[in-house]
Amino acid sequence: MEINPRYARNIHALSANDVLLLHTKKVCVIGCGGLGGYIIETLARLGVLHITAVDYDVFEESNLNRQLFSEERLIGSYKVDAAIERIKKVNSDVKITGIKEKLTQKNAHEIIHEHDIVMDALDNMETRLLLADACAELQIPMIHGAVAGWYGQVAAIFPGDNILQKLYDNRATNHGIEKELGNLPFTVTTVAAMQCAECVKVLTGKDVKRGTLIAVDLLNNEIKHIKI
Repeated sequence: MEINPRYARNIHALSANDVLLLHTKKVCVIGCGGLGGYIIETLARLGVLHITAVDYDVFEESNLNRQLFSEERLIGSYKVDAAIERIKKVNSDVKITGIKEKLTQKNAHEIIHEHDIVMDALDNMETRLLLADACAELQIPMIHGAVAGWYGQVAAIFPGDNILQKLYDNRATNHGIEKELGNLPFTVTTVAAMQCAECVKVLTGKDVKRGTLIAVDLLNNEIKHIKI
């Protein structure tokens, strides 16, 4: 099959077969805010043609510093609606499905099943752990990402790895250090890009370091790989 010219610059970093494979994959992005917005757009530009965007929240003024889909005119509007509107302009071949629901134990399986991979773009530990449990139960790989100030972390999590369960075993603690350090836009874009890279590697069968947390320190320009 001939490759659409819009993906020409993906070749030779990705093979033609990789690009065609990405067209067939289904990705579920949980959260359409800081991380989620950049993840959704990057995957759409790469040629992932089946994306589910999940978020129940609306834009606030404080989102404007870092959330790709946020605009002044969209304050008070649903993030999912903005994601769909944007992606239709970026790549009209993408079938993007919006779900305006909060992820819960009751709906997690229904939302993520039949996807090839799930992207964690959440902002609290409780829901992240819930998502990680659901992915493990359904045998779906998950790409974790989190941001706090100058710092971030990324992990490709396969069923059985239990990385988040090991990191966040205290489920009573819902929010992390981002509440103290804030969310800088360049940290968000960096972590989202790294999540997308891990996602593409998993979907195309490239080597991924399992059981490893990638810790990003942009203040000191350091990246560490931590075995969990």
